[in-house]
Amino acid sequence: MASYYRPGCENGIRPFFTFQWHLTDLCDQRCIHCYIYAGDPGRTPVSASRELMDQVLEKTVSFAEKLGCRPMYCLTGGDPLLHGDFFSLAEELHRRRIPFGVLGNPFHLTERVCRKLKKLGCERYQMSLDGLEETHDFFRKPGSYRETLKKIPMINRSGMTSVIMTTVSGRNIRELPSIVDACVSAGTGLYAFARYCPSPGEHVGITPEEYRDMLRLCGQKFRALQQSGCKTAFAKKDHLWAIYDYERGALSVPGDAGPDMIYAGCHCGQNHLTILPDGQVMACRRAAGSVVGRLPEDDLWQIWMERMEGYRDVRRFRKCASCPLVSFCRGCPAVAMGETGDFFAPDPQCWFDPEKTSAK
Repeated sequence: MASYYRPGCENGIRPFFTFQWHLTDLCDQRCIHCYIYAGDPGRTPVSASRELMDQVLEKTVSFAEKLGCRPMYCLTGGDPLLHGDFFSLAEELHRRRIPFGVLGNPFHLTERVCRKLKKLGCERYQMSLDGLEETHDFFRKPGSYRETLKKIPMINRSGMTSVIMTTVSGRNIRELPSIVDACVSAGTGLYAFARYCPSPGEHVGITPEEYRDMLRLCGQKFRALQQSGCKTAFAKKDHLWAIYDYERGALSVPGDAGPDMIYAGCHCGQNHLTILPDGQVMACRRAAGSVVGRLPEDDLWQIWMERMEGYRDVRRFRKCASCPLVSFCRGCPAVAMGETGDFFAPDPQCWFDPEKTSAK
């Protein structure tokens, strides 16, 4: 069996197993890069029934216990707040003392809603900024940019962590430094970005050299802001950060690094699964075609131990398998799959050549 165990955690694995749980497709927006409505903007939204939600909760809790860790839920959609049973689910999670976060929109947030979320154990509320005002509202809808920035202080006042995520493509990559400034000015608790996962036949629209240069600029900006006392934290969500840090000498590779020891990088097959409103289980929501089962019919343990085995076999990554950074990076297989149709193809924005590049 391919290894998904990681050092430094109880029983050799991470203390939490994360479920990205899509409760509903209902949403106030029809974002251009949305996975749900890709190719079919008029499709009928699906929402999980209360019975299915109860079944999924029981199965995921039991699975995590069997794995020897605790479940953590990223409740999303669509906009999860639009699900009629959202708060009853949150109350059940609170009763079980299970932490969760929300990935949603700003439109239905109020001071009362934020306080209620915090009281029920919501640790963070994530929204998106995909450009400055004109670009962001082009991707999402008019008024979304200002509404998002306005809700950041409201989330902070509740005690939750406000999180802003940017989906990077060729259209907005040059705006990233300004997006960071806007987030810092608004008081964002945590900021991160990841690349757009294209639909089959599409492209992210960024060359490897352009992406490396953007990481360099943002890395310098993050460090300067942190040194100045900025309270915003910056998460290096994109796995290609590992290459950049390795090149500048900020990441050292331990002697046991290799395909059998995973320290970081893509979570697919490691400590993460996605569940859709109809009960479908996906290896990765960003990777089209990665459905591995359906709840409640299928056994989640069998899904994880058998159907997910191929996803965590890092030797199948043609470029990454022989790379010294395989334990930390492996690029983004979902981006590779979108552009090539092959989950294990080289990341199209990876610039690293281990035979020519050495740590500095």
